Amino acid sequence: MSSMTISWIVFACVFGGALLGMVLRAVLHERHLSTESKELVKVGMGLIATMSALVLGLLVASAKSSFDTQRSELAQTSANFILLDRILAHYGPETKEARELLRRAAVGAIDRLWPENGPRPGQGQPTFAAEALYEKIQDLAPKNEKQRSLQAQALKTSIDLGQTRWLLFSQKGSAIPLPFLVVLIFWLTMLFTSFSLFAPPNVTVIVTLFVCALSVSGAIFLILELDRPFEGLIQISSDPLRNALEQLGR
Repeated sequence: MSSMTISWIVFACVFGGALLGMVLRAVLHERHLSTESKELVKVGMGLIATMSALVLGLLVASAKSSFDTQRSELAQTSANFILLDRILAHYGPETKEARELLRRAAVGAIDRLWPENGPRPGQGQPTFAAEALYEKIQDLAPKNEKQRSLQAQALKTSIDLGQTRWLLFSQKGSAIPLPFLVVLIFWLTMLFTSFSLFAPPNVTVIVTLFVCALSVSGAIFLILELDRPFEGLIQISSDPLRNALEQLGR
């Protein structure tokens, strides 16, 4: 389910809770709306409001931190692609096949991370490219100390590259558990129900609750978008990896 769809569901639940509060105000007996009842509801909703605010703040901070981390990992991956290609180029013409495998691995990474904006036809991206690249580097037969040093550097860089790539792939998708999100929506719905329970149903109240519900659903939208950095409206750009791809083989 997309972030936009979930956000609209949140909006419907929260604003629906506000409308429910207005209905309850109209049907409840006056004794249920006494000063003592209002004070109790205010205390209880104050606790829920505090918990909701803390959870929303933590979710925003966590999602933003995860987004920045994966963006840094992508930049590191792009740099490793270029570095490994340069090392292989300095090794000699024997690495031509390995450099082609490196290019195919870069294309495969773009295709996996951004499948809707994948490589151009004819480029291809075999899934075994990264593994075959490491084996191809291992199979090189250094003829002097310089080549042995370059082979060791290439092996280390290819391992680092593989680790970062798999880390990026394993972090795809949402890290927010569905029950966690459901509980948060329930808290917000109850909170908005209490807002309208004691407020007179006029245009000012309805518009204010509408705007507040829209703001809360917008916050959920931002959290979900940041939590899925390779899809949606707010996503990590593929430019670093595509720029690295243009440098490979030169």
